[in-house]
Amino acid sequence: MPLVGPESTQAVDATVFIPTFNGEKYLDQLLNSVEKQNFAGTFEILIIDSGSSDATLDIIAAHPAVRLVEIPGSEFGHGRTRNLAAKLARGTNIAYLSHDAIPTDSDWLTNITAPLDPAGLNCVGVVGKHIARSNCSPLLKYEIEGVFRACGPDGETTIIDGSLKKTHELSAGELFYSDVNSATRRDFLLNVIAYRDVNYSEDMAFAQDLLEAGYRKAYAAQAIVEHSNDVTFSEYGKRIFDENLGMRRVGQGRQSLSWVQAKLRAVRDILVSTSRIARDRDYNFGQKLKWLLVNPAYAWTKWVNIHRALNISLDDEKKIEKYSLEASRA
Repeated sequence: MPLVGPESTQAVDATVFIPTFNGEKYLDQLLNSVEKQNFAGTFEILIIDSGSSDATLDIIAAHPAVRLVEIPGSEFGHGRTRNLAAKLARGTNIAYLSHDAIPTDSDWLTNITAPLDPAGLNCVGVVGKHIARSNCSPLLKYEIEGVFRACGPDGETTIIDGSLKKTHELSAGELFYSDVNSATRRDFLLNVIAYRDVNYSEDMAFAQDLLEAGYRKAYAAQAIVEHSNDVTFSEYGKRIFDENLGMRRVGQGRQSLSWVQAKLRAVRDILVSTSRIARDRDYNFGQKLKWLLVNPAYAWTKWVNIHRALNISLDDEKKIEKYSLEASRA
């Protein structure tokens, strides 16, 4: 069945929602991939743009099947805007992508929405797999691989049932959820559990909320996107700060870390990743040499910023703004 254009007023089986803000780098490639999905039902592409000043809107205009809604940047919120997408969507199910996450094949939409079938696996949230881009720093690449290895086996769908286990009994992989590549039912968001309006980690909070309410979520390892954050060295540390502060605020992940512990973990990461880089066939000799030289700095700034995020006062807005990537981009 076809991709439905913005002129249609009919309900569809799925909405692919993409929030954009200055996303010109990967957006055309992303939209081309979504438009080519081999999906058995009807689907639409919905974009909410929050004030892009680059070529994002021109790229969207070159894809007439996209339904575009524009909002001021001041109205954007990670959870708030995803809830708005649910109100605007015409799909029974909503698949979420970030503006730099590219589905790797034409079955992505089928695979990310399949576990939502009430007559099948009956999940209300689905997270798909990420694979790192070739230009990704080794430390981030290995973190991505580790996160999804912990979520479940490749090529399979792993179910976590909130009615069978309490959230404090679940592993980090079982709790993991990312709106870079996810899906849920529209009516569930509108009528049962919505996203929290938080500064960061709205996806992890959503997964926690649905599991604590006794619902089921899935990790669909077949629903794959290419994604790793393109950040400079200084941005990398700030993003680590945001991620860990966000997790702390929703009561997940590490909640404390001493300075001695942070230094020991940095040394461990340097030793382990150095060995992996030397053996990694994805890098040629020149790339290995480059990363072996700069990787220790990445490991050090990672743990410095984790330590900051876990020890800063949650009321100290001035310091949080200093270390936050989100704040610097606001």
